[in-house]
Parts: sequence; C-alpha cells; structure tokens
Amino acid sequence: MSTAPLDPRHPAAPLPSEAPRLSRFIRENIEPILAEWESFARSLPEGGAMNVAALRDHAKEMLLVIADDLQRPQSDSAQHEKARGERDAGDARDTTAAQKHGAGRAGSGFTIGQMVAEFRALRASVTRLWLAEDAGGARTDLTDLIRFNEAIDQAIAESVSRYSQAVARTQERFLAILSHDLRSPLGAIIMATRFMLDAGGLEEPNRTLVTRASSSARRMNQMVLDLVEFTRTRLDDAIPVVRSQVDGVRLVHDVVVEIAAAYPDSVVQVETGGDLSGQWDADRLIQALTNLVANAVQHGEHGKPIRVSARGVGDEVTLSVHNEGPPIPVAQQKAIFQEGHQVVGRTAAADRRHQGLGLYIVERIVASHGGNVSVRSSAEEGTTFTICLPRKP
Repeated sequence: MSTAPLDPRHPAAPLPSEAPRLSRFIRENIEPILAEWESFARSLPEGGAMNVAALRDHAKEMLLVIADDLQRPQSDSAQHEKARGERDAGDARDTTAAQKHGAGRAGSGFTIGQMVAEFRALRASVTRLWLAEDAGGARTDLTDLIRFNEAIDQAIAESVSRYSQAVARTQERFLAILSHDLRSPLGAIIMATRFMLDAGGLEEPNRTLVTRASSSARRMNQMVLDLVEFTRTRLDDAIPVVRSQVDGVRLVHDVVVEIAAAYPDSVVQVETGGDLSGQWDADRLIQALTNLVANAVQHGEHGKPIRVSARGVGDEVTLSVHNEGPPIPVAQQKAIFQEGHQVVGRTAAADRRHQGLGLYIVERIVASHGGNVSVRSSAEEGTTFTICLPRKP
C-alpha cells in the first residue's frame, strides 16, 4: 500500500495529490538537486571557503519557495507582473532567501557573475534531473517549466539587487574611512608647510620646494574629497562645478609647476595664444589637465618633452597635451575615456599601478563644463589629448 510523499517543511503532512508535477518533483528530490548544485558552487573560486550549511541553506529555501509558487494558481496579470519585476521583493525587505543569498555572496567575495552562474546551475540541475526521471511527462508539462523559469528569474533579480546594495554600502564605508584617515596626515602636511612659509627665513631653493609641497598636499586633499564624491555617485552623474572667472594662463602655469615638482626629470613645454579666460571651475580643470599631463609623462618616451598648448578663439578655449611614445591602438581610442579602461599594449610601468580612472575623470569634468575631450594617436605623430571648452555655460 503506497502513501503520499511527505512535505519536507511539514513531515507529518502529505503533499496534495493534485500538486503540479514539477512542484512535487522538487520536494521529493531536493537532496540530489542540492548535491549537484553544491558541487558546482564549490568549483567557483570562492566556493571552497564556504561550509556546507552556507552553501545549501539559501538554495534549499529558494527551491521550497519555488515549489510553493508552482502550487498556487497564477493569472495572466500575475504573470505579466512577474515579467515586469513588479512581484520582486522590495528593497526594504530582507526576508527572502534570494535576497539573503545576494547579500551573503557579496560579503563572501563572490563576483556578481559567479552568483548568477549559481542560479544558472540551479536551473540546469532541476531541469536535467526532471527530464532524466520522466522525459515524456516533463517535456509535456510546459506550464510548470515556464513558471519555474519565471521563479528563478525573480530570484536572480532579488539577489542581484541585494548584492548591489551590499557592495555599495561596503564601498561607501571604505571611502568614508579612506577620506577620514588620509585627511589627517594631509592636514598635518598643509599646516606644517604653511607654518614654515609664514615664519619666513627660508632661502631658495628651500622656499620653492616647501611652497610646491604645500600646493601638492592641498591638491591631494581635494582629490581625496573628489574620489569620495565620484564613487558615491557611482561615477555616473555629472560632476558638480562651481564657476568663477578663471585665467587660463595661470591655470596652465599651476599645472606645469605641480608636474615639475612631481616629475623632476620630465620636460614640459608650454605654448599659449589668444584670450584664455572663461567661466569655469578652476580646481576641477586643474585636476583634469594635471591628469592629462601626468598621463603623458608616464606613457611618453623618456627624454622627449611634453608639449602643453592653450588657444583661445571666439567663444571656445582649447587645451592640448602632446607626447611622443607608443601610440594608443586605434581600436581602443574610443573606449579610453570609459571607467576602468586600461590601454593594452602600452609598456609604461605605471600601467600596473593605476586603475583606469584618470582619463574617465577628465572626461566627466570636461563634460560638466559643457565641453568635450578627444584623442589622436599614431606612431608618426605621437599622442595628443585635446580639451575643448566653451567660455561660458
């Protein structure tokens, strides 16, 4: 005499005989499904550090939620709501297994690609085992398969959303610590150099060196604040600018002086012409131009001068930075201003130390002024970055 299978959540309660076939299959085969999925999860780079309970708990809970969902009738309107994401758990909730899974994977060092791969493996495990057990019946029960895939997609959306929130919170905490810890020593340098200058008695070249150290420390302090600001806005939004009347000649001079202090072996030649005044954010433009000149020094051919030129014509001012050296491949020139992009094939040792934000920040600053930045690069002509700025908003 056969008996109805038991519900794993309520061992004393048999599953209803009219339960959908896939729902019953998931409950009755949850251990083989989890075993196959666990094997895949452990194969991921961070999977070996997870214990069995951590690997299984969220997956088991998600499978049981999916099995419950398959048992409930679903109207066409409910299906459309799922497709549009309107049935996903809200951001304020932290109760679904998928959300817990996303937060846990963010904290364990998994990439978002690895986490999505786990869901793909879970989907594949259920489908493969079901087809292997009852190929004919499984293939004809398309409604269950469709609803199962909808449920997996919903779990992926909830996990990705919570994963992204967890990463953002970690990022913001890191930047808060970074800005707090760096501003204190930078503040000490600024105060010490200011005191030495105000006290007098410094002879050349000591006075010039202390002046440059003070200026560089202030710039570093501003850059730390900028880094925090950029990351908090996910480096997506326009960078806020505070406009005032700016003398472009003085701006270029300040950049060249700072570069000379930071790279004493470099040679920077300056050429200016026309009216170089405009309504800009001087600190932002100094940062953008400094990034371009520093980039030219790092990637340019050793011993060859860097040429900085500024031209004012009509309602526009153009700033350009030129260096000799290995060209930027044509295929990469369009993407060079994207966040995190690093040029493949250039040999400068500095490549390994930078994260590809410098040129991206330049583009964002220039765009916030209503201008544009471009690059031309070839073995014959060298590399030239050009900033075009309107004088007024």
